[in-house]
Amino acid sequence: MRYHIAPLRTFTALQIMTFTISDTVYGTDSADAKHTMYNDLLPQLTGLVHGETDLIANTANFSSLVFNSMPGLNWAGFYFLKGDELVLGPFQGKPACIRIKKGRGVCGTTVVEGKAIVVPDVHAFPGHIACDVNSRSELVVPVRGPDGAIIGVFDLDSPQPNRFDDVDAEGITALLKVLEATL
Repeated sequence: MRYHIAPLRTFTALQIMTFTISDTVYGTDSADAKHTMYNDLLPQLTGLVHGETDLIANTANFSSLVFNSMPGLNWAGFYFLKGDELVLGPFQGKPACIRIKKGRGVCGTTVVEGKAIVVPDVHAFPGHIACDVNSRSELVVPVRGPDGAIIGVFDLDSPQPNRFDDVDAEGITALLKVLEATL
């Protein structure tokens, strides 16, 4: 499916941007299938955020692209740092916890540790915050600002145990680098 977006840069110039969103159904049963998925999502995301610098618009489209492309998810979204807590940002899925303290749950722990965290079984993670009781596994990746400081996290939940692995962490990190370049 082709989408055409015409962002206005000035009153005298109109820039037309074209990008394609794939209807491909991806597999997650092998590292190769996941690599294919992330390699396909990279140019799609690049097209979505091209020329746009608004954080809310870009994170909303990022969440939608990931949620609607990756199988086995029940939640995909952002939390942004405000003081000593994370505050809910754009997401796809059921309503979520609005505020999470740094160091609490998987999201807050990701901020403190400064690295992606893969949780094969959320019930085994000390202090897990259950926003959706159906979630069984989770992946949280830090989002960094232009200076490299963590400004938030991208959180993925799945009703399937062991849904995420290091390939997913690397793939989402690569996608986030595209988003971070717009900040």
